[in-house]
Amino acid sequence: MLGILWGIVVVLFAFWALGLALHIAGNLIHIVLIVAIALAIYNFAKSRAM
Repeated sequence: MLGILWGIVVVLFAFWALGLALHIAGNLIHIVLIVAIALAIYNFAKSRAM
């Protein structure tokens, strides 16, 4: 399960970087970054609890 979430984080971060570089989606792209960071923090907390 954690592998899937890390994959989602990487994909969201890649979309954020691509959107930032190409000026796509305006402020929406920053929401994607926030979601990616939230998932990364969740993954970190989940892996530390095991």
